Amino acid sequence: MQAILLAGGLGTRLRSVVSDRPKPMALIEGKPFMEYVVHELSKQGITEIIFAVGYKGSMVEAYFGDGSGFGVKVSYAYEEELLGTAGAIKNAGKLVTDEWFYVLNADTFYQIDYSRLSKLKTEKDLDFGLVLREVPDVSRYGKAQLQDGMLVGFNEKTSDPVPGTINGGIYLMSRELLCEIPDGKVSLENEMIPKWMAEGRRLGGFVNDGYFIDIGIPEDYFRFQEDVKKGVVVW
Repeated sequence: MQAILLAGGLGTRLRSVVSDRPKPMALIEGKPFMEYVVHELSKQGITEIIFAVGYKGSMVEAYFGDGSGFGVKVSYAYEEELLGTAGAIKNAGKLVTDEWFYVLNADTFYQIDYSRLSKLKTEKDLDFGLVLREVPDVSRYGKAQLQDGMLVGFNEKTSDPVPGTINGGIYLMSRELLCEIPDGKVSLENEMIPKWMAEGRRLGGFVNDGYFIDIGIPEDYFRFQEDVKKGVVVW
């Protein structure tokens, strides 16, 4: 099974503490954050990873090489300019050979059972699968909602500090949908997912309660370091 790891962002919010490398390559106990993500994917049965890289992408390739030292096969799709999430997926899609593949953010560590998404895809005859997570305050994000496993609301903005579910940033996509993404800069979250919902495509998923962290801000970057030291994240 293949997975695209989106690692092309500039990471400007983390620049104050990590300025010499791409955000997913920020060091955690001497290892790049993305190595923890790759290790987790390998444990979940992912055999091939396509790194969608941009800013200082050569640093990623120099470290991971062909992936043989990490138990996976690795290839690289370089962005000449920022393409947005869907644009990066489209660019990396030229290296996708499977009919279905996973997509996730390289600066996020989310422990899930990936087989659940594959099973749900079959059970619900999905065109697109995604994982949500529960948070105490959805006003910080865009609310996402499921009903009987099907997506009925996505990226809904609210100012009410209430608990709810939001997008967890792990997707299962078909090559058919990949072909529908236009060339250039395109957002998956703001353009393609709302478009597919409006067209009546079958988008569905589940809410997962596994460990989650996004190292986009210094506080969470330092928190992940502590969690690794404490053994909260099992290496």
